[in-house]
Amino acid sequence: MQHCIGGPGATWFGQLGTVTADGPKQGIFDALEQWVEKDAAPGDIVATKYTGDNPTKPVQMTRPLCPYPQIAKYKGSGDTNNYTSFVCEQPAESSGTISQ
Repeated sequence: MQHCIGGPGATWFGQLGTVTADGPKQGIFDALEQWVEKDAAPGDIVATKYTGDNPTKPVQMTRPLCPYPQIAKYKGSGDTNNYTSFVCEQPAESSGTISQ
């Protein structure tokens, strides 16, 4: 993803104040509204990559945006262009140390 929008990944997730048709699961704006108004903290949010980065064109792929520090990991089966083939999980702990 480039700065705020665009790029090779799934970059549309309701940012810039846009409301998504699919509600909180599909957009950050709706999810934040639910969090503030109903105290329902968001889980993963679905980001979409549209053909040509144009939301009037077909969906090319979707990915989950996971709550930090979780990361999206492919389940090992299913369509790699569909967010349901991924799971949010804690990243493996690094055994190395950071030197200063």
